[in-house]
Amino acid sequence: MNVLMVGDIFGDSGRAALTKLLPKIRQQHAIDVAVVNIENAAGGFGVTPQIARSVLEGGGVDVLTSGNHIWDKKEIIPYIGKENLLLRPANFPPGTPGFGHITVKAGPHRVGVLNLMGRIFMNPIDCPFRKADELVAELRREAPVVLVDMHSEATSEVMALGWYLDGRVSAVVGTHRHVQTADERVLPGGTAYITDLGMTGPIDSVIGVDKDIIIQRFLTQMPIRFEPAKGPAALRGVVIAVDPDTGRATSIRRLDIAA
Repeated sequence: MNVLMVGDIFGDSGRAALTKLLPKIRQQHAIDVAVVNIENAAGGFGVTPQIARSVLEGGGVDVLTSGNHIWDKKEIIPYIGKENLLLRPANFPPGTPGFGHITVKAGPHRVGVLNLMGRIFMNPIDCPFRKADELVAELRREAPVVLVDMHSEATSEVMALGWYLDGRVSAVVGTHRHVQTADERVLPGGTAYITDLGMTGPIDSVIGVDKDIIIQRFLTQMPIRFEPAKGPAALRGVVIAVDPDTGRATSIRRLDIAA
């Protein structure tokens, strides 16, 4: 089984890059299931129901994950309560709208997807490690293949979760920082790992935002409205090969493709 996991879609250019490149990637790598982080798809901050629907209905994306920006567009709240293919971090407190995990079909196989969020330099939510203990066991009863999107500011927190879940899940991938890391590997227990998938969005930017705006912010320390950068974009993520019977990953390969 071949799994595609794509890093944070940022603004219009990120969505355009996904739309353009996804069919080619699915064909070239014989992708069975695709998981895409979409929390920055609406102008760089949040996601709207219209955008989520268009990505899911466009074909090629099986599950959408998110993170700390999931609530930026208030209209997403009633939508996420009904659409279980758009996940929010599972370790938000009980009573939070939406779903933090799901099991989907990938041909004859079933795949579990779990969305978690870190707590270092982030919102003070429930423990992602203990929530993983709870939900990984549940997902493994339904599917041997389990994929984890850990949305986290601190690289150490993602690394720790990767080692903590090694041998229990097929993959732990980090999102949120918008900078792709070069530490992809299969851990000893058979869990594919990368600290950050990277951003799918404008190349000539500062983590997606117009670079001149960000430079001005650093020079003056004055508040200024952030705007997504224009120009060429790239899709970043990984392709993971997984044994669908055991759930063990056999390889992980980084993608960084200009649209």
